[in-house]
Amino acid sequence: METKTAIEALSALAQERRLEVFRLLVRAGRSGMAAGAIADALGVPANTLSAQLNILSQAGLIEGMREGRSIIYSVRFDAVSELVVWLMEDCCAGERAVAGPVEMAASRCCAPETPIC
Repeated sequence: METKTAIEALSALAQERRLEVFRLLVRAGRSGMAAGAIADALGVPANTLSAQLNILSQAGLIEGMREGRSIIYSVRFDAVSELVVWLMEDCCAGERAVAGPVEMAASRCCAPETPIC
């Protein structure tokens, strides 16, 4: 991953409302959520949400697919994985305690019964 790409992704997440949207979509998994459902879940006006979704999409963290009259947004888990790997690739200096929490989070996220993995 290029540094510029990582900065764009991290910048997109560095705002409270966008981070809420992103985390909601992470929980929704690969099936994603319609824009209206996201707005309802977060109590956000549609025009405000549209701007937030656009920034996350331009950063490559989410994508929208038209389904009938709705646009379904979902996290681009491949891009998120690439960002996390990029952040952690020079990690730890041999200290297992540093990487342990990341491994535990990944194992919870990607358990067989988890729909996003």
